Amino acid sequence: MVVGLVRYRVVVDRAACISCGAAPAACPELYELGSDNFKNRVVEKYSVKTDENVSVGEIPEELYSCAKSGADVCPVNAIKIERID
Repeated sequence: MVVGLVRYRVVVDRAACISCGAAPAACPELYELGSDNFKNRVVEKYSVKTDENVSVGEIPEELYSCAKSGADVCPVNAIKIERID
């Protein structure tokens, strides 16, 4: 096993998002309010897919705690993080 290659998938439910800005405030390296519909999304650098309903990103392990802090402050629980094996 190679150390440091653990990755996580971040899924933002943009349909549930209320555009409060809490996740981008907690982790601006990963989250931003989109210019398309002003709902939270994964920044371009880590984005795999973004449309009006969902934003999916893949991040390295070093960003996990930041990603989790953004997910934890979301008042509508619109952000899920899962380990990619």
